[in-house]
Amino acid sequence: MALFCLCLFFSVTMPAQRQVAAGTESGTSTFTTFEVPGAGTATYEGTYALSINTAGTVAGYYIDSKFAYHGFVRSSSGTITKFDAPGAGTEAFDGTYPFSINTAGEIAGWYTDNSGLNHGFVRAADGKITTFEAPGASPATQGTGGLLYGQFTINTAGSIAGYYADSKYVFHGFLRSDTGTATTFEAPGSGTVNGEGTYGLGMNTAGDVVGTYVDAGNIYHGMVRASDGKVTDFSAPGAGTGQFQGTAGVSINTAGEISGVYLDKKKVCHGFIRNADGKITTFDASGAGSTKPDEGTVAISINSAGTVVGTSIDGSYVDHGFVRAANGTITTFEAPGAGSKSGQGTSGVSINTSGVVAGFYRDASTVAHGFVGKP
Repeated sequence: MALFCLCLFFSVTMPAQRQVAAGTESGTSTFTTFEVPGAGTATYEGTYALSINTAGTVAGYYIDSKFAYHGFVRSSSGTITKFDAPGAGTEAFDGTYPFSINTAGEIAGWYTDNSGLNHGFVRAADGKITTFEAPGASPATQGTGGLLYGQFTINTAGSIAGYYADSKYVFHGFLRSDTGTATTFEAPGSGTVNGEGTYGLGMNTAGDVVGTYVDAGNIYHGMVRASDGKVTDFSAPGAGTGQFQGTAGVSINTAGEISGVYLDKKKVCHGFIRNADGKITTFDASGAGSTKPDEGTVAISINSAGTVVGTSIDGSYVDHGFVRAANGTITTFEAPGAGSKSGQGTSGVSINTSGVVAGFYRDASTVAHGFVGKP
């Protein structure tokens, strides 16, 4: 499933840490790399940092030696706490998948049980975990959660946005309030067969949800659902109009600015920013591949200042982190120890209000390691 290159990312102790200077286009940056105790050391195992909040607290998951997934939260001082959602499976690809942390330290994500079914969860800052199902989620199919990177997001009010699959494997967006009340939504034009439908991917403090929908021709369209329920679709200039091409909004900030990615007719990825007034600016990071499917630029997270962090994939399918300032200046960066072969390199994933970035890198053995830093 070639959905906007996002699938390429899936790619309580104090761990050893190190501060290292890493070269960038504009000078040097200091990164702290870290490992979660118990993380596996084989190919694609390891530590994946996926979300950072205003306090510098990081949430993510680690993959153990059985290829089971487990959650972790890392404080700004470096203390790591591991956790598993109740009912999470323990075999390969089972387990706990945290994806988003808000200013209060609440974490949203999903878990896969021993039967391979997905369920939602929210973890309070005190560690209490509440599990839930989206209304309409089929217990016999995918359930609540799914196949995409970043599919659950939690805002400052504790509301959660995401998507679920029904009994026909059609996807639908949902919102869950901090009190547990859930609302489903569809983008007009969403397809109604296997794999099609509406995907909620990001949400801001106002409760506006951004994402994508897949139409009957398997073409992707960006969409934003305002807090009043109005859904607006959009397409980035240059987005392809063929099967598995098109536009996805991934993150939305307090001003209503959206970062995302589109696939052109070659299925090459490109980044974009959409202003609240609907104006879209496209961009590519230097060194990003431009000729083959799934190469290119993936804009993932946008903060309140309009700064975007993401990952570019070069012509050899090596990942490189980048930060794009609100004025359009793009700085690329590499985490120390990042490998230089296909499936390796540096992935910038999340940026907070202070411009601190969290992400992961894969080393020369394609093992993942977490990092935080300010390029």
